[in-house]
Amino acid sequence: MTEAIALEQVAADAVDLVRAFRASGAVSFQDVPLTDARANYLKACAANGVAAQAVAEVRTLDYPVAQGTATLRLYRPMGCSPATRTPVVVFIHGGGWVIGDLQSHDSLCRSLANQSAVSVVAVNYRLAPEQRFPVPLDDCLAAVRFIRDNASDLHLDLGNAVIAGDSAGGNMATVLANHPAYQVQDVVFKAQVLFYPVTDLTASHPSYQRITQGFPLTAASMHWFREQYVPAGADLSDARLSPLLHAEGRVQPDLFMLTVGHDPLADEGIAYAAAAARAGTAVVHQHLPRHAHGLLTSAGKIETGRLLITRAAQFIAQRVAVSD
Repeated sequence: MTEAIALEQVAADAVDLVRAFRASGAVSFQDVPLTDARANYLKACAANGVAAQAVAEVRTLDYPVAQGTATLRLYRPMGCSPATRTPVVVFIHGGGWVIGDLQSHDSLCRSLANQSAVSVVAVNYRLAPEQRFPVPLDDCLAAVRFIRDNASDLHLDLGNAVIAGDSAGGNMATVLANHPAYQVQDVVFKAQVLFYPVTDLTASHPSYQRITQGFPLTAASMHWFREQYVPAGADLSDARLSPLLHAEGRVQPDLFMLTVGHDPLADEGIAYAAAAARAGTAVVHQHLPRHAHGLLTSAGKIETGRLLITRAAQFIAQRVAVSD
């Protein structure tokens, strides 16, 4: 195991959070019982996320999934009248497919809605290990179908749709944007917004060897998340798990990619953006070498996180403003 990266190599606006994490024992998700990991994540997002902005409307709705229902939440931006049709961002939360929910990313979705002036629909898929792959991904597909079927009642313009997600949510977002089996008739995503996504679950990139301790998400964390999500014996090269391995030569919807250096996922995210660009995709790639995974759910304490929310919102607003 490599030594923890020195605090001097952490960005100035993030160092206090990293120092506090280390001083408290550097306890990560895999170090505690699952119920505690979920509760701790919600507490951290509430403590460190941006303040929850008022929006024009919030609606939480059930949608059908295999053998049950799941929930999603609609945020309409401030200044939007109830009957106005708006573009839509489908947002899929991160948390290793194991932790997180609508509340963990509530303030982030509110900020994206207001700053991009579009409606955001956040998807609350069922979590692993209770529901392993491909159930969470299939739940997200069901959510897109529900949004399509109810677009008129929800006053959403599906001709102007973007898909977004962070970490594991970014993994499922790019699968929904690109995988042939996960396309929904009459829904074409103009763009995808991926915040430090999982793109290669083979865990074979050098950043897995570099980020082994000292941050909330390490290589050990990702191995634990993978064990919870992926059934034993599953093919990790499956395009639904490791889209990077199938990205070469494939033109994708316009891509906003955020990667951070102190992250086991850094190298695979960089590689994914590069593959998309080589294929002819329009790519905006923001790489922050001195920040860590979870930047946007810590943006209440890290100024750079707030800046990146604004940049992502500007990207979204520009893409939905461009007519076909």
